[in-house]
Amino acid sequence: MRSWEQATASFLHRFRLDSIKRKILIFALLATLIPSLIMGWLSYVHNTRSLREKITEELRNVTAYSAREIDLWLKERLYDVRVFSSSYEVSENLEKLLPTRGAPIGHNRALRRLKDYLRSVRKKFIDYEELLVIDPNGKVVATSADQAGVVALPPEWLRGARKDKAALGYAHWDKALMQRKIMMIAVPIQRTSGRFLGVLAAKVNFHKVDEILRSSSLGETGEVYLINRDGLVVISSRATSSPLMSATLPAKTVRTLSNGESISREYTDYEGKEVVGALKELPQLDWAVVAQIGRGEAYARAIRLRNLTLLMVSGLLLGIGLTAYLLGLTIIRPLDRLTHGAAKVAAGDLEVDLPVVSRGEVGYMTEVFNHMVAQLRQGREELDAINKTLSDNNRKLEALSVTDGLTGLYNHNHMVETLANETARARRHNHPFSVLMIDIDHFKKYNDSYGHLAGDALLTQIASIFAKSIRTVEYAARYGGEEFLIMLPEGDPEGAMEAAERIRNRVMAETYDGNAQGGITVSIGVAGFPEHGDTPESIIASADAALYEAKRSGRNRVIRANSRSGKKMRR
Repeated sequence: MRSWEQATASFLHRFRLDSIKRKILIFALLATLIPSLIMGWLSYVHNTRSLREKITEELRNVTAYSAREIDLWLKERLYDVRVFSSSYEVSENLEKLLPTRGAPIGHNRALRRLKDYLRSVRKKFIDYEELLVIDPNGKVVATSADQAGVVALPPEWLRGARKDKAALGYAHWDKALMQRKIMMIAVPIQRTSGRFLGVLAAKVNFHKVDEILRSSSLGETGEVYLINRDGLVVISSRATSSPLMSATLPAKTVRTLSNGESISREYTDYEGKEVVGALKELPQLDWAVVAQIGRGEAYARAIRLRNLTLLMVSGLLLGIGLTAYLLGLTIIRPLDRLTHGAAKVAAGDLEVDLPVVSRGEVGYMTEVFNHMVAQLRQGREELDAINKTLSDNNRKLEALSVTDGLTGLYNHNHMVETLANETARARRHNHPFSVLMIDIDHFKKYNDSYGHLAGDALLTQIASIFAKSIRTVEYAARYGGEEFLIMLPEGDPEGAMEAAERIRNRVMAETYDGNAQGGITVSIGVAGFPEHGDTPESIIASADAALYEAKRSGRNRVIRANSRSGKKMRR
Protein backbone atom coordinates (compact mmCIF):
# COMPACT_ATOMS: atom_id res chain seq x y z
CA MET A 1 0.00 0.00 0.00
CA ARG A 2 2.88 2.34 0.87
CA SER A 3 4.70 1.58 -2.41
CA TRP A 4 1.49 2.23 -4.36
CA GLU A 5 1.10 5.59 -2.68
CA GLN A 6 4.74 6.44 -3.39
CA ALA A 7 4.42 5.53 -7.06
CA THR A 8 1.28 7.60 -7.36
CA ALA A 9 2.84 10.56 -5.57
CA SER A 10 5.92 10.38 -7.81
CA PHE A 11 3.74 10.34 -10.93
CA LEU A 12 1.73 13.35 -9.75
CA HIS A 13 4.91 15.22 -8.73
CA ARG A 14 6.28 14.79 -12.24
CA PHE A 15 3.32 16.77 -13.56
CA ARG A 16 3.42 19.24 -10.66
CA LEU A 17 0.19 17.98 -9.15
CA ASP A 18 1.30 17.83 -5.56
CA SER A 19 -1.21 20.30 -4.20
CA ILE A 20 -4.76 19.16 -3.49
CA LYS A 21 -6.31 22.07 -5.34
CA ARG A 22 -4.47 21.10 -8.55
CA LYS A 23 -5.49 17.50 -8.14
CA ILE A 24 -9.12 18.50 -7.65
CA LEU A 25 -8.90 20.93 -10.57
CA ILE A 26 -7.44 18.39 -13.01
CA PHE A 27 -9.76 15.67 -11.79
CA ALA A 28 -12.78 17.96 -12.14
CA LEU A 29 -11.76 19.01 -15.64
CA LEU A 30 -11.16 15.47 -16.82
CA ALA A 31 -14.31 14.16 -15.13
CA THR A 32 -16.30 16.88 -16.88
CA LEU A 33 -14.56 16.93 -20.25
CA ILE A 34 -14.61 13.22 -21.09
CA PRO A 35 -18.26 12.49 -20.23
CA SER A 36 -19.35 15.82 -21.71
CA LEU A 37 -17.63 15.16 -25.02
CA ILE A 38 -18.92 11.59 -25.14
CA MET A 39 -22.44 12.59 -24.20
CA GLY A 40 -22.29 15.59 -26.53
CA TRP A 41 -21.22 13.40 -29.43
CA LEU A 42 -23.82 10.77 -28.60
CA SER A 43 -26.44 13.49 -28.29
CA TYR A 44 -25.43 14.93 -31.67
CA VAL A 45 -25.58 11.52 -33.33
CA HIS A 46 -28.89 10.72 -31.67
CA ASN A 47 -30.43 14.06 -32.55
CA THR A 48 -29.18 13.82 -36.12
CA ARG A 49 -30.81 10.41 -36.41
CA SER A 50 -33.97 11.73 -34.83
CA LEU A 51 -33.93 14.66 -37.24
CA ARG A 52 -33.62 12.29 -40.20
CA GLU A 53 -36.53 10.27 -38.86
CA LYS A 54 -38.56 13.43 -38.36
CA ILE A 55 -37.79 14.58 -41.91
CA THR A 56 -38.72 11.13 -43.22
CA GLU A 57 -41.98 11.18 -41.28
CA GLU A 58 -42.79 14.69 -42.48
CA LEU A 59 -42.08 13.80 -46.12
CA ARG A 60 -44.01 10.53 -45.76
CA ASN A 61 -47.01 12.37 -44.35
CA VAL A 62 -46.90 14.95 -47.15
CA THR A 63 -46.67 12.33 -49.92
CA ALA A 64 -49.33 10.13 -48.33
CA TYR A 65 -51.70 13.07 -47.89
CA SER A 66 -51.15 14.35 -51.43
CA ALA A 67 -51.50 10.86 -52.94
CA ARG A 68 -54.70 10.21 -51.00
CA GLU A 69 -56.26 13.55 -51.95
CA ILE A 70 -55.28 13.26 -55.63
CA ASP A 71 -56.64 9.72 -55.77
CA LEU A 72 -59.89 10.97 -54.24
CA TRP A 73 -59.94 13.87 -56.72
CA LEU A 74 -59.56 11.45 -59.65
CA LYS A 75 -62.32 9.17 -58.34
CA GLU A 76 -64.63 12.16 -58.00
CA ARG A 77 -63.89 13.26 -61.57
CA LEU A 78 -64.51 9.75 -62.91
CA TYR A 79 -67.75 9.58 -60.96
CA ASP A 80 -68.85 12.98 -62.29
CA VAL A 81 -68.17 12.03 -65.90
CA ARG A 82 -70.01 8.71 -65.48
CA VAL A 83 -72.99 10.62 -64.08
CA PHE A 84 -72.88 13.01 -67.06
CA SER A 85 -72.64 10.10 -69.53
CA SER A 86 -75.66 8.37 -67.98
CA SER A 87 -77.85 11.43 -68.56
CA TYR A 88 -80.92 10.92 -70.74
CA GLU A 89 -79.94 14.04 -72.71
CA VAL A 90 -76.63 12.47 -73.72
CA SER A 91 -77.73 8.95 -74.60
CA GLU A 92 -81.04 9.87 -76.27
CA ASN A 93 -79.65 12.69 -78.43
CA LEU A 94 -76.47 10.79 -79.32
CA GLU A 95 -78.54 7.84 -80.49
CA LYS A 96 -80.48 10.18 -82.79
CA LEU A 97 -77.20 11.51 -84.22
CA LEU A 98 -75.86 8.09 -85.17
CA PRO A 99 -76.01 7.32 -88.91
CA THR A 100 -78.75 4.69 -88.54
CA ARG A 101 -81.26 6.94 -86.84
CA GLY A 102 -83.16 10.16 -87.44
CA ALA A 103 -83.94 12.60 -90.22
CA PRO A 104 -81.91 15.76 -90.92
CA ILE A 105 -84.34 18.00 -88.98
CA GLY A 106 -84.29 15.75 -85.94
CA HIS A 107 -80.56 15.44 -86.36
CA ASN A 108 -80.01 19.20 -86.00
CA ARG A 109 -82.32 19.47 -83.03
CA ALA A 110 -80.60 16.56 -81.23
CA LEU A 111 -77.17 18.07 -81.92
CA ARG A 112 -78.27 21.44 -80.55
CA ARG A 113 -79.74 19.88 -77.39
CA LEU A 114 -76.59 17.80 -76.84
CA LYS A 115 -74.33 20.85 -77.15
CA ASP A 116 -76.56 22.87 -74.83
CA TYR A 117 -76.35 20.11 -72.22
CA LEU A 118 -72.55 19.91 -72.45
CA ARG A 119 -72.22 23.69 -72.15
CA SER A 120 -74.54 23.85 -69.15
CA VAL A 121 -72.54 21.13 -67.37
CA ARG A 122 -69.26 22.87 -68.26
CA LYS A 123 -70.50 26.13 -66.67
CA LYS A 124 -71.53 24.40 -63.43
CA PHE A 125 -68.30 22.45 -62.87
CA ILE A 126 -65.06 24.44 -62.87
CA ASP A 127 -62.87 21.34 -62.98
CA TYR A 128 -63.74 20.69 -66.63
CA GLU A 129 -62.36 22.78 -69.47
CA GLU A 130 -64.21 21.00 -72.27
CA LEU A 131 -66.72 18.15 -72.62
CA LEU A 132 -66.89 16.11 -75.83
CA VAL A 133 -69.22 13.41 -77.11
CA ILE A 134 -67.50 10.92 -79.44
CA ASP A 135 -69.26 8.35 -81.59
CA PRO A 136 -68.28 4.64 -81.76
CA ASN A 137 -65.83 5.39 -84.60
CA GLY A 138 -63.85 7.91 -82.57
CA LYS A 139 -65.31 10.99 -84.29
CA VAL A 140 -66.24 14.02 -82.18
CA VAL A 141 -70.00 14.54 -82.44
CA ALA A 142 -70.49 17.48 -80.08
CA THR A 143 -68.40 19.64 -77.75
CA SER A 144 -68.97 22.30 -75.14
CA ALA A 145 -66.38 24.50 -76.87
CA ASP A 146 -66.82 26.47 -80.06
CA GLN A 147 -64.47 24.10 -81.82
CA ALA A 148 -63.48 20.58 -80.81
CA GLY A 149 -59.97 20.25 -79.39
CA VAL A 150 -57.45 17.45 -79.66
CA VAL A 151 -58.49 14.09 -78.19
CA ALA A 152 -55.41 13.07 -76.16
CA LEU A 153 -56.18 9.55 -75.00
CA PRO A 154 -54.00 6.42 -74.81
CA PRO A 155 -53.97 3.84 -77.64
CA GLU A 156 -56.79 1.32 -77.72
CA TRP A 157 -58.97 3.62 -75.64
CA LEU A 158 -61.96 3.10 -77.93
CA ARG A 159 -61.67 -0.67 -77.65
CA GLY A 160 -61.61 -0.38 -73.86
CA ALA A 161 -64.68 1.87 -73.95
CA ARG A 162 -66.60 -0.84 -75.82
CA LYS A 163 -65.80 -3.08 -72.83
CA ASP A 164 -67.25 -0.46 -70.43
CA LYS A 165 -63.80 0.69 -69.26
CA ALA A 166 -62.87 4.28 -68.48
CA ALA A 167 -59.78 5.77 -70.14
CA LEU A 168 -57.29 8.18 -68.56
CA GLY A 169 -55.19 10.37 -70.82
CA TYR A 170 -51.83 11.95 -70.21
CA ALA A 171 -51.18 15.44 -68.86
CA HIS A 172 -50.38 18.04 -71.53
CA TRP A 173 -50.69 21.72 -72.41
CA ASP A 174 -53.74 22.29 -74.61
CA LYS A 175 -53.14 25.05 -77.16
CA ALA A 176 -56.86 25.31 -77.96
CA LEU A 177 -57.53 26.11 -74.30
CA MET A 178 -55.00 28.98 -74.10
CA GLN A 179 -52.09 26.78 -72.97
CA ARG A 180 -53.90 25.27 -70.01
CA LYS A 181 -52.62 22.09 -68.45
CA ILE A 182 -55.27 19.38 -68.73
CA MET A 183 -55.83 15.63 -68.72
CA MET A 184 -58.58 13.77 -70.53
CA ILE A 185 -61.04 11.33 -68.92
CA ALA A 186 -63.32 9.23 -71.10
CA VAL A 187 -66.20 6.92 -70.09
CA PRO A 188 -68.54 4.90 -72.34
CA ILE A 189 -72.11 5.94 -73.15
CA GLN A 190 -74.57 3.07 -73.19
CA ARG A 191 -78.28 2.59 -73.41
CA THR A 192 -80.08 0.66 -70.71
CA SER A 193 -80.19 -2.24 -73.15
CA GLY A 194 -76.40 -2.35 -73.11
CA ARG A 195 -75.88 -0.92 -76.60
CA PHE A 196 -72.62 1.04 -76.96
CA LEU A 197 -73.38 4.55 -78.30
CA GLY A 198 -70.03 6.30 -77.91
CA VAL A 199 -67.83 8.02 -75.36
CA LEU A 200 -68.16 11.11 -73.16
CA ALA A 201 -64.72 12.69 -72.78
CA ALA A 202 -63.81 15.52 -70.41
CA LYS A 203 -60.72 17.71 -70.34
CA VAL A 204 -59.97 18.08 -66.64
CA ASN A 205 -57.81 20.94 -65.38
CA PHE A 206 -55.33 20.66 -62.52
CA HIS A 207 -56.59 23.52 -60.34
CA LYS A 208 -57.56 21.20 -57.47
CA VAL A 209 -54.34 19.16 -57.79
CA ASP A 210 -52.36 22.39 -57.66
CA GLU A 211 -54.20 23.38 -54.44
CA ILE A 212 -53.46 19.98 -52.91
CA LEU A 213 -49.74 20.22 -53.67
CA ARG A 214 -49.51 23.82 -52.44
CA SER A 215 -51.31 23.01 -49.18
CA SER A 216 -48.27 21.11 -47.88
CA SER A 217 -45.74 23.24 -46.00
CA LEU A 218 -42.14 22.05 -46.26
CA GLY A 219 -40.13 25.13 -45.43
CA GLU A 220 -38.55 27.65 -47.76
CA THR A 221 -36.93 25.08 -50.07
CA GLY A 222 -39.68 22.45 -49.87
CA GLU A 223 -41.50 21.30 -52.99
CA VAL A 224 -44.19 18.72 -53.81
CA TYR A 225 -44.70 17.58 -57.41
CA LEU A 226 -46.08 14.80 -59.59
CA ILE A 227 -44.00 12.70 -61.99
CA ASN A 228 -44.98 10.04 -64.49
CA ARG A 229 -43.29 6.65 -64.89
CA ASP A 230 -40.51 8.25 -67.01
CA GLY A 231 -39.70 10.87 -64.37
CA LEU A 232 -41.33 13.73 -66.31
CA VAL A 233 -42.53 16.43 -63.90
CA VAL A 234 -46.29 16.88 -64.46
CA ILE A 235 -47.12 19.61 -61.94
CA SER A 236 -45.32 21.17 -58.99
CA SER A 237 -46.26 23.20 -55.93
CA ARG A 238 -43.61 25.77 -56.92
CA ALA A 239 -44.10 26.11 -60.68
CA THR A 240 -46.96 25.86 -63.15
CA SER A 241 -45.35 27.14 -66.34
CA SER A 242 -45.13 25.19 -69.58
CA PRO A 243 -41.35 24.50 -69.40
CA LEU A 244 -42.01 22.41 -66.29
CA MET A 245 -43.57 19.71 -68.45
CA SER A 246 -40.14 19.23 -70.04
CA ALA A 247 -38.28 18.89 -66.71
CA THR A 248 -37.34 15.30 -65.93
CA LEU A 249 -36.14 13.64 -62.76
CA PRO A 250 -33.15 11.35 -63.54
CA ALA A 251 -34.15 7.73 -64.12
CA LYS A 252 -31.66 6.52 -61.52
CA THR A 253 -33.21 8.84 -58.93
CA VAL A 254 -36.72 7.63 -59.79
CA ARG A 255 -35.62 4.00 -59.32
CA THR A 256 -33.95 4.83 -56.00
CA LEU A 257 -37.05 6.58 -54.67
CA SER A 258 -39.37 3.83 -55.96
CA ASN A 259 -37.31 1.04 -54.35
CA GLY A 260 -37.78 2.62 -50.93
CA GLU A 261 -41.22 4.14 -51.31
CA SER A 262 -42.09 6.58 -48.49
CA ILE A 263 -38.47 6.44 -47.25
CA SER A 264 -36.44 9.65 -47.48
CA ARG A 265 -33.43 9.67 -49.79
CA GLU A 266 -30.73 12.19 -50.61
CA TYR A 267 -30.42 12.94 -54.33
CA THR A 268 -30.09 15.63 -56.98
CA ASP A 269 -33.45 16.83 -58.30
CA TYR A 270 -34.47 17.90 -61.80
CA GLU A 271 -32.94 21.37 -61.25
CA GLY A 272 -29.62 19.98 -60.03
CA LYS A 273 -30.21 20.88 -56.37
CA GLU A 274 -29.14 18.64 -53.48
CA VAL A 275 -32.33 17.64 -51.69
CA VAL A 276 -33.86 15.10 -49.33
CA GLY A 277 -37.10 13.59 -50.63
CA ALA A 278 -39.59 10.72 -50.59
CA LEU A 279 -41.94 9.21 -53.17
CA LYS A 280 -45.49 7.79 -53.04
CA GLU A 281 -46.94 6.01 -56.08
CA LEU A 282 -50.38 6.66 -57.59
CA PRO A 283 -51.17 3.30 -59.25
CA GLN A 284 -54.42 4.42 -60.86
CA LEU A 285 -52.67 7.22 -62.78
CA ASP A 286 -49.31 5.45 -63.11
CA TRP A 287 -47.83 8.60 -61.53
CA ALA A 288 -46.06 9.28 -58.26
CA VAL A 289 -45.98 12.10 -55.69
CA VAL A 290 -42.52 13.39 -54.73
CA ALA A 291 -41.98 15.60 -51.67
CA GLN A 292 -38.55 17.12 -51.14
CA ILE A 293 -36.70 19.74 -49.12
CA GLY A 294 -33.28 21.29 -49.62
CA ARG A 295 -30.51 19.31 -47.94
CA GLY A 296 -29.04 22.43 -46.32
CA GLU A 297 -32.35 23.43 -44.80
CA ALA A 298 -33.11 19.85 -43.73
CA TYR A 299 -29.92 19.47 -41.67
CA ALA A 300 -29.52 23.09 -40.54
CA ARG A 301 -30.98 22.18 -37.15
CA ALA A 302 -28.43 19.39 -36.67
CA ILE A 303 -25.58 21.80 -37.40
CA ARG A 304 -26.98 24.33 -34.94
CA LEU A 305 -27.34 21.59 -32.34
CA ARG A 306 -23.71 20.54 -32.81
CA ASN A 307 -22.49 24.12 -32.35
CA LEU A 308 -24.71 24.58 -29.32
CA THR A 309 -23.39 21.36 -27.79
CA LEU A 310 -19.77 22.51 -28.22
CA LEU A 311 -20.63 25.87 -26.69
CA MET A 312 -22.33 24.23 -23.71
CA VAL A 313 -19.38 21.89 -23.14
CA SER A 314 -16.97 24.83 -23.24
CA GLY A 315 -19.08 26.80 -20.78
CA LEU A 316 -19.42 23.76 -18.55
CA LEU A 317 -15.66 23.20 -18.50
CA LEU A 318 -15.02 26.82 -17.62
CA GLY A 319 -17.57 26.83 -14.81
CA ILE A 320 -16.48 23.48 -13.35
CA GLY A 321 -12.78 24.40 -13.54
CA LEU A 322 -13.28 27.66 -11.74
CA THR A 323 -15.45 26.04 -9.06
CA ALA A 324 -12.95 23.22 -8.52
CA TYR A 325 -10.08 25.68 -8.18
CA LEU A 326 -11.90 27.71 -5.54
CA LEU A 327 -13.05 24.67 -3.58
CA GLY A 328 -9.59 23.12 -3.77
CA LEU A 329 -8.19 25.95 -1.68
CA THR A 330 -9.99 24.85 1.48
CA ILE A 331 -11.61 21.43 0.82
CA ILE A 332 -10.66 18.27 2.69
CA ARG A 333 -11.34 14.65 1.95
CA PRO A 334 -14.53 14.15 4.03
CA LEU A 335 -16.06 17.24 2.49
CA ASP A 336 -14.96 15.96 -0.91
CA ARG A 337 -16.89 12.77 -0.21
CA LEU A 338 -19.89 14.85 0.80
CA THR A 339 -19.58 16.90 -2.40
CA HIS A 340 -19.48 13.84 -4.59
CA GLY A 341 -22.35 12.32 -2.65
CA ALA A 342 -24.43 15.47 -3.08
CA ALA A 343 -23.66 15.48 -6.82
CA LYS A 344 -24.99 11.94 -7.15
CA VAL A 345 -28.15 12.83 -5.26
CA ALA A 346 -28.64 15.90 -7.45
CA ALA A 347 -28.32 13.65 -10.51
CA GLY A 348 -31.04 11.38 -9.16
CA ASP A 349 -28.91 8.64 -7.59
CA LEU A 350 -30.25 8.11 -4.07
CA GLU A 351 -28.23 4.96 -3.37
CA VAL A 352 -25.62 7.06 -1.54
CA ASP A 353 -24.30 6.04 1.91
CA LEU A 354 -21.16 7.93 2.98
CA PRO A 355 -18.84 6.44 5.63
CA VAL A 356 -18.65 8.35 8.95
CA VAL A 357 -14.93 8.65 9.59
CA SER A 358 -14.70 11.38 12.26
CA ARG A 359 -16.82 12.30 15.28
CA GLY A 360 -16.53 16.05 14.82
CA GLU A 361 -18.61 18.54 12.88
CA VAL A 362 -17.84 16.84 9.52
CA GLY A 363 -18.88 13.45 10.93
CA TYR A 364 -22.15 14.92 12.22
CA MET A 365 -22.70 16.55 8.83
CA THR A 366 -22.09 13.17 7.17
CA GLU A 367 -24.65 11.46 9.44
CA VAL A 368 -27.23 14.19 8.70
CA PHE A 369 -26.52 13.82 4.98
CA ASN A 370 -26.99 10.03 5.08
CA HIS A 371 -30.25 10.43 7.02
CA MET A 372 -31.47 13.00 4.50
CA VAL A 373 -30.68 10.69 1.57
CA ALA A 374 -32.44 7.80 3.31
CA GLN A 375 -35.54 9.97 3.80
CA LEU A 376 -35.41 11.06 0.14
CA ARG A 377 -35.02 7.46 -0.97
CA GLN A 378 -37.99 6.37 1.12
CA GLY A 379 -40.03 9.33 -0.12
CA ARG A 380 -39.23 8.54 -3.75
CA GLU A 381 -40.24 4.90 -3.28
CA GLU A 382 -43.53 5.98 -1.72
CA LEU A 383 -44.10 8.56 -4.48
CA ASP A 384 -43.37 5.95 -7.18
CA ALA A 385 -45.86 3.58 -5.55
CA ILE A 386 -48.51 6.34 -5.37
CA ASN A 387 -47.91 7.34 -9.00
CA LYS A 388 -48.16 3.73 -10.13
CA THR A 389 -51.42 3.28 -8.24
CA LEU A 390 -52.85 6.50 -9.69
CA SER A 391 -51.80 5.52 -13.20
CA ASP A 392 -53.41 2.08 -12.88
CA ASN A 393 -56.61 3.59 -11.50
CA ASN A 394 -56.77 6.18 -14.28
CA ARG A 395 -56.41 3.50 -16.94
CA LYS A 396 -59.13 1.42 -15.32
CA LEU A 397 -61.47 4.40 -15.01
CA GLU A 398 -60.86 5.37 -18.63
CA ALA A 399 -61.60 1.82 -19.81
CA LEU A 400 -64.74 1.62 -17.66
CA SER A 401 -66.06 4.93 -19.00
CA VAL A 402 -66.17 3.72 -22.63
CA THR A 403 -66.76 -0.03 -22.42
CA ASP A 404 -69.73 -2.19 -21.55
CA GLY A 405 -69.12 -4.05 -18.31
CA LEU A 406 -70.64 -7.33 -19.48
CA THR A 407 -69.56 -7.76 -23.12
CA GLY A 408 -66.33 -5.77 -23.20
CA LEU A 409 -67.53 -3.86 -26.29
CA TYR A 410 -67.95 -0.09 -26.35
CA ASN A 411 -70.96 1.17 -24.43
CA HIS A 412 -73.97 3.16 -25.64
CA ASN A 413 -72.62 6.62 -24.70
CA HIS A 414 -69.33 6.05 -26.46
CA MET A 415 -71.17 4.67 -29.48
CA VAL A 416 -73.32 7.83 -29.74
CA GLU A 417 -70.25 10.06 -29.56
CA THR A 418 -68.30 7.97 -32.09
CA LEU A 419 -71.22 7.85 -34.54
CA ALA A 420 -71.64 11.64 -34.31
CA ASN A 421 -67.93 12.16 -35.04
CA GLU A 422 -68.00 9.73 -37.97
CA THR A 423 -71.09 11.44 -39.40
CA ALA A 424 -69.39 14.84 -39.22
CA ARG A 425 -66.22 13.44 -40.82
CA ALA A 426 -68.16 11.69 -43.58
CA ARG A 427 -70.16 14.84 -44.31
CA ARG A 428 -66.98 16.94 -44.42
CA HIS A 429 -65.10 14.61 -46.76
CA ASN A 430 -68.14 13.33 -48.69
CA HIS A 431 -67.36 9.72 -47.71
CA PRO A 432 -69.94 6.99 -47.18
CA PHE A 433 -70.16 4.71 -44.15
CA SER A 434 -72.60 2.08 -42.95
CA VAL A 435 -74.02 0.75 -39.67
CA LEU A 436 -75.37 -2.69 -38.76
CA MET A 437 -78.09 -2.88 -36.11
CA ILE A 438 -78.08 -6.45 -34.74
CA ASP A 439 -80.61 -8.16 -32.47
CA ILE A 440 -80.38 -11.69 -31.01
CA ASP A 441 -83.45 -13.67 -32.07
CA HIS A 442 -85.65 -15.04 -29.27
CA PHE A 443 -83.23 -13.83 -26.59
CA LYS A 444 -85.98 -13.26 -24.02
CA LYS A 445 -87.14 -16.84 -24.48
CA TYR A 446 -83.57 -18.09 -24.07
CA ASN A 447 -83.10 -15.91 -20.97
CA ASP A 448 -86.35 -17.13 -19.40
CA SER A 449 -85.53 -20.76 -20.18
CA TYR A 450 -81.93 -20.95 -18.97
CA GLY A 451 -81.65 -18.02 -16.57
CA HIS A 452 -79.98 -14.64 -16.51
CA LEU A 453 -76.50 -16.07 -16.03
CA ALA A 454 -76.84 -18.11 -19.21
CA GLY A 455 -78.24 -15.04 -20.98
CA ASP A 456 -75.27 -12.96 -19.88
CA ALA A 457 -72.89 -15.71 -21.06
CA LEU A 458 -74.65 -15.75 -24.44
CA LEU A 459 -74.35 -11.97 -24.77
CA THR A 460 -70.64 -12.15 -23.94
CA GLN A 461 -70.00 -14.96 -26.45
CA ILE A 462 -71.85 -13.23 -29.29
CA ALA A 463 -70.09 -9.94 -28.51
CA SER A 464 -66.77 -11.82 -28.84
CA ILE A 465 -67.91 -13.07 -32.28
CA PHE A 466 -68.65 -9.51 -33.37
CA ALA A 467 -65.26 -8.28 -32.12
CA LYS A 468 -63.47 -11.04 -34.07
CA SER A 469 -65.51 -10.46 -37.21
CA ILE A 470 -64.57 -6.81 -37.77
CA ARG A 471 -61.38 -5.07 -38.81
CA THR A 472 -59.37 -2.76 -36.56
CA VAL A 473 -60.78 0.34 -38.27
CA GLU A 474 -64.35 -0.83 -37.71
CA TYR A 475 -66.36 -0.36 -34.52
CA ALA A 476 -68.65 -2.56 -32.41
CA ALA A 477 -70.77 -1.46 -29.44
CA ARG A 478 -73.58 -2.74 -27.29
CA TYR A 479 -76.61 -0.61 -28.13
CA GLY A 480 -78.68 -1.91 -25.25
CA GLY A 481 -80.11 -5.21 -23.97
CA GLU A 482 -79.56 -7.81 -26.69
CA GLU A 483 -79.05 -5.18 -29.43
CA PHE A 484 -75.64 -4.35 -30.87
CA LEU A 485 -74.37 -1.79 -33.38
CA ILE A 486 -71.42 -2.18 -35.76
CA MET A 487 -70.09 0.81 -37.73
CA LEU A 488 -68.13 0.30 -40.99
CA PRO A 489 -66.20 3.49 -41.94
CA GLU A 490 -65.74 4.05 -45.68
CA GLY A 491 -68.18 1.18 -46.32
CA ASP A 492 -71.08 1.47 -48.73
CA PRO A 493 -74.36 -0.44 -48.11
CA GLU A 494 -73.42 -3.17 -50.62
CA GLY A 495 -70.23 -3.99 -48.73
CA ALA A 496 -72.11 -3.69 -45.44
CA MET A 497 -74.65 -6.26 -46.62
CA GLU A 498 -71.83 -8.73 -47.34
CA ALA A 499 -70.28 -8.08 -43.93
CA ALA A 500 -73.67 -8.52 -42.23
CA GLU A 501 -74.25 -11.85 -43.97
CA ARG A 502 -70.81 -13.01 -42.91
CA ILE A 503 -71.53 -12.10 -39.27
CA ARG A 504 -74.98 -13.72 -39.38
CA ASN A 505 -73.53 -17.00 -40.73
CA ARG A 506 -70.75 -16.97 -38.18
CA VAL A 507 -73.20 -16.51 -35.29
CA MET A 508 -75.39 -19.29 -36.63
CA ALA A 509 -72.40 -21.66 -37.01
CA GLU A 510 -71.05 -21.03 -33.49
CA THR A 511 -71.42 -23.61 -30.72
CA TYR A 512 -72.94 -22.17 -27.53
CA ASP A 513 -73.12 -23.31 -23.95
CA GLY A 514 -76.52 -24.48 -22.71
CA ASN A 515 -79.23 -26.45 -24.46
CA ALA A 516 -80.63 -23.93 -26.95
CA GLN A 517 -82.84 -25.70 -29.45
CA GLY A 518 -82.09 -24.91 -33.08
CA GLY A 519 -79.00 -22.79 -32.39
CA ILE A 520 -78.68 -19.03 -31.95
CA THR A 521 -79.45 -16.61 -34.80
CA VAL A 522 -79.46 -12.85 -35.25
CA SER A 523 -81.44 -10.38 -37.34
CA ILE A 524 -79.54 -7.48 -38.88
CA GLY A 525 -80.65 -4.13 -40.29
CA VAL A 526 -78.23 -2.26 -42.59
CA ALA A 527 -78.22 1.51 -43.24
CA GLY A 528 -75.69 3.82 -44.81
CA PHE A 529 -74.69 7.48 -44.93
CA PRO A 530 -75.95 9.47 -46.78
CA GLU A 531 -78.34 7.13 -48.58
CA HIS A 532 -80.45 6.34 -45.52
CA GLY A 533 -79.78 9.38 -43.37
CA ASP A 534 -77.39 12.26 -42.86
CA THR A 535 -77.52 12.48 -39.04
CA PRO A 536 -76.71 9.88 -36.36
CA GLU A 537 -80.36 9.71 -35.33
CA SER A 538 -81.68 9.21 -38.87
CA ILE A 539 -79.06 6.56 -39.68
CA ILE A 540 -79.86 4.60 -36.49
CA ALA A 541 -83.57 5.02 -37.21
CA SER A 542 -83.13 3.61 -40.73
CA ALA A 543 -81.05 0.69 -39.46
CA ASP A 544 -83.60 0.04 -36.68
CA ALA A 545 -86.45 0.09 -39.20
CA ALA A 546 -84.57 -2.41 -41.37
CA LEU A 547 -83.96 -4.59 -38.27
CA TYR A 548 -87.67 -4.51 -37.45
CA GLU A 549 -88.44 -5.56 -41.03
CA ALA A 550 -85.92 -8.46 -40.70
CA LYS A 551 -87.58 -9.68 -37.49
CA ARG A 552 -91.07 -9.22 -38.95
CA SER A 553 -90.04 -11.23 -42.04
CA GLY A 554 -89.08 -14.28 -40.01
CA ARG A 555 -85.76 -13.37 -38.28
CA ASN A 556 -82.29 -14.80 -39.04
CA ARG A 557 -81.82 -12.52 -42.06
CA VAL A 558 -80.25 -9.27 -43.20
CA ILE A 559 -82.43 -6.42 -44.48
CA ARG A 560 -81.15 -3.23 -46.07
CA ALA A 561 -82.90 0.00 -45.19
CA ASN A 562 -84.66 2.06 -47.83
CA SER A 563 -84.93 5.84 -48.08
CA ARG A 564 -88.65 5.86 -47.28
CA SER A 565 -88.21 3.95 -44.03
CA GLY A 566 -85.49 6.32 -42.86
CA LYS A 567 -87.60 9.41 -43.59
CA LYS A 568 -90.62 7.85 -41.91
CA MET A 569 -88.67 7.10 -38.75
CA ARG A 570 -87.27 10.64 -38.69
CA ARG A 571 -90.80 12.05 -38.89
